[in-house]
Amino acid sequence: MGPVPNVTRADVAHFARNPLAYIAERWTPTQRTVRTAALVSLVMTVVIVVTGGAVRLTGSGLGCPTWPKCTDDSLTATSEMGFHGVVEFGNRLLTYVLCAAVGFAIIAARSQKPWRRSLTRYGWAQFWIVMGNAVLGGIVVLVGLNPYTVAAHFLLSTALIAVATATWQRTREGDAPTRPLVGKSVAQLVWVLTGVTVLLIAVGTVVTGAGPHAGDSSDVPRMDVGAVGLDWEGVSKLHAVLAWIVVTLTFALWFVLKAVDAPRGPLARTRDLFLVLLAQGVIGYVQYFTDLPEALVAAHMLGSCLVWIAVLRVALSLRERPATASEVPARTDAELSAV
Repeated sequence: MGPVPNVTRADVAHFARNPLAYIAERWTPTQRTVRTAALVSLVMTVVIVVTGGAVRLTGSGLGCPTWPKCTDDSLTATSEMGFHGVVEFGNRLLTYVLCAAVGFAIIAARSQKPWRRSLTRYGWAQFWIVMGNAVLGGIVVLVGLNPYTVAAHFLLSTALIAVATATWQRTREGDAPTRPLVGKSVAQLVWVLTGVTVLLIAVGTVVTGAGPHAGDSSDVPRMDVGAVGLDWEGVSKLHAVLAWIVVTLTFALWFVLKAVDAPRGPLARTRDLFLVLLAQGVIGYVQYFTDLPEALVAAHMLGSCLVWIAVLRVALSLRERPATASEVPARTDAELSAV
């Protein structure tokens, strides 16, 4: 048994004043640890989006009818609330798991040597988006699953995925100024692809908000797409058209990258995007022609997250950011174990 560390009153005061700095002084994570922490945060973001969809698809959206408590008298789900209460409260608990994952990513980024302030800021951006979305999720419950608030809840989760993806990418880069790997015209094509993908996801929330899965067994109002001269099938077809535009742009981008002899990274990321789009398209058409079975809708929500991540990875692959001369590589696990 090793010696017990001597914790002084000054140490306690230092931790209370700045806990992140206190931990950073005593722990140096490896580069792999920092990358893994960022990846876990991204994975948990996708998980909570999919489980949030499961809450809606099982009709458990009002399993906990109030917020922040589950009922007026209980913080947790009660036995009388049955299956729906368990599902909704379980999804709320996953928010704490997500917060823990984001928190660990922040601590790992802050403790890395040398300290990369930009990476820590990315972590904090994730944290505040999570907090904002938790409040918005409470509003969704309090307004009885209003479809517009549900759509906003999903779109804010999409923004969280974007920041988490960028954070993961930054852990694989240095802090030197970016250097483009392709020409300006190729970069502009990718920006168009990204913009159409955002529109595709936004229209997808309208399809969901106007569709039959209201999230609860009671009479929850749906989005009134008829106000703009469309019906649910019309919005679904618009969503499909946007999906085909994204596929076409991806296919065109791959040929352009081959024509300009682009580096391997952008080509590989574009290929990955095309494969994800292909799988997502198959799921989308099958669910449409089979009257939206819950399992396929959930798979389509997962596919939406993966498409968004793949598009972002394409955009981020168009430049490189090498390490600066002042950056010192983090110690390896073997070096740390030898200390």
